[in-house]
This record gives sequence, C-alpha cells and structure tokens, in this order.
Amino acid sequence: MRKLVTLAGLGMVMALGACTQDRNEAGAETTGTAALGGGDACGAEAMQGLVGSSIGSLDASTLPEDRRVIFPGMAVTQDFRESRLNVEVSPDDTIARIYCG
Repeated sequence: MRKLVTLAGLGMVMALGACTQDRNEAGAETTGTAALGGGDACGAEAMQGLVGSSIGSLDASTLPEDRRVIFPGMAVTQDFRESRLNVEVSPDDTIARIYCG
C-alpha cells in the first residue's frame, strides 16, 4: 500500500512539472522559440542543428555580429536583446543551447 501511495505522489509531481510554463526575465509567459530567449530575431532557429556538436565545429564567421558564446561559469549580463545570438557551451565543450536574448 505504501508503494502505491508513493507512486501516486510521484505521478502527481510529474504531472505538475509538465504543466509549468516558461517565462522570460520580465515574467511574461513565453512559448515555442520565444521560450528559448525571445523569438527568432537573431537567427537561432536555423542554428538548432548545431546543438550537441563540439564547440570546435562552430564557425565564428557564420555568426551574427551581435553574439556571445557562453562557457560554464562565465559571467554574463542579464539584459535582454532580441537580436543577440547566445550560444551556451556545456562543461564537455559541446553546444548545449542556442537562443536569442
């Protein structure tokens, strides 16, 4: 009986997690690509194929001028610029996320 209660509780927690909504820094609800950082004004959608690949495979000359490559532990400003491309790098030097903001 105890296992059944535990499983039911776990199921409820997982269901609640699925109901969460993404919000931007201003607290506004976002969906789709906007949830990744504010729409696609920076061209992030076209670069999603690079997620998971080595940072060495990234050709800086193909990136827009307004960009930043964010390495683990790197300090970054919290300002939001819709046209800025952000490339997040994971600790294993692979591209973890590409988004506008």
